[in-house]
Amino acid sequence: MKLQLVGCSHHTTPVQLRERLAFSRDQIPQALTQLRDAFPETEAVLLSTCNRVELYTASNEQQVGPSTDEAIAFLADFHGLPLSEVRGELFEHHYEQAIQHLFRVAASLDSMVMGEAQILSQVKEAYQLASVGDHAGPMTHAAFQHAIRVARRISTETTIHQRRVSIPSVAVVDFASQIFERFDDKQILVIGAGEMSRETLQYLIDEGAQHLTIVNRNRQRAQELASEFSGQVADWGQRLDRLIDADLVVSTTGANEPIVSLDDYRRIESARYERPLFILDLAVPRDFDAEIGNCPSVYLYTVDDLRKTCEANQQARQNEWPKAKRIVKSETEQFIAEWNHRITGPAIRQLRENTDQIKEKEIERLLNKLPEIDAATQREIRMSFDRVVNKVLHPPLKSLRDEAKNGTPDGLLDALKRLFQLKE
Repeated sequence: MKLQLVGCSHHTTPVQLRERLAFSRDQIPQALTQLRDAFPETEAVLLSTCNRVELYTASNEQQVGPSTDEAIAFLADFHGLPLSEVRGELFEHHYEQAIQHLFRVAASLDSMVMGEAQILSQVKEAYQLASVGDHAGPMTHAAFQHAIRVARRISTETTIHQRRVSIPSVAVVDFASQIFERFDDKQILVIGAGEMSRETLQYLIDEGAQHLTIVNRNRQRAQELASEFSGQVADWGQRLDRLIDADLVVSTTGANEPIVSLDDYRRIESARYERPLFILDLAVPRDFDAEIGNCPSVYLYTVDDLRKTCEANQQARQNEWPKAKRIVKSETEQFIAEWNHRITGPAIRQLRENTDQIKEKEIERLLNKLPEIDAATQREIRMSFDRVVNKVLHPPLKSLRDEAKNGTPDGLLDALKRLFQLKE
């Protein structure tokens, strides 16, 4: 059995090369088909995200399927990249290391932000694409299904996924959710149209937000962000008017001074009728005058407020790391042992079938010589033969199981086949 992984990630490969090696969702089936054309007996799963590109391949025999160099060349050739530019930037893992890596990736222990939930859905999608195209096989089916179970176990038995560590996720899920029980009926005003706004909007959408208004000095950028999240756009000069109706404000501009002063807020305060206003000021320097936070019914949080929670959550995740690591190690050992033992399955079944045939012939021969014995005695004879066969087979089969715990029992399996003349 051969399983190997060739890939790159944010740990070792610069983003410029990761972008050039990345596969779109439409390219993945095409790439897997090309790989199968070149290596017909090879299983394959291709995982491609913004932080990693990983090609998993498996085959029944060591000499079948792409070598590490051939897998690297395949990735480079598909994207038209010079092999010399790619080879030194990719890592490789084989069999147990590849399994352990997959389990870590699926459980988000290898992510840029440990505990982020998106990677598991990406692993599932990669596996699904391989399965739909019939590119996955027994080994990759088993490995990816087990990886999904490992991720769920870590999610259940540790608090790694419960501790948010990005400022937008903490802002929405940890802070805003303390004020609002629901978001689908809230008017949300987003000031600024950069990456921080985009990420915060995604968390708001995940929480059910529907009524979104984007304000930005550059209206075109506001329109692009609004189109992405099905929101509407307001002109920069309307920001105070929009503040009147807002329940939640996310502000992320790059202004050098506050875009909403205390006097600005005082002018529209009475029109709000003391309705709660939740302000997430994620800008540095701050977009909202800090004194606004002292106004009635205003809940104003800055990046510094959120960062403290992020750091505390990060530390809590780190504290859970040893437990998660032990789970991955245990699950990897279990998977390898089970798979190694599974490899012996055909030989064990054939051995039992052969011994059962011999046993049945000898029982039949004996009973033909003893026609006068009753049914109870016949049953006792059969049970005796069964016990003898099981006792004879127990030592070699136990040795196979024990050997499988330490690696693929190729040597012992070959010896068993020769000793008992088992056919392929």
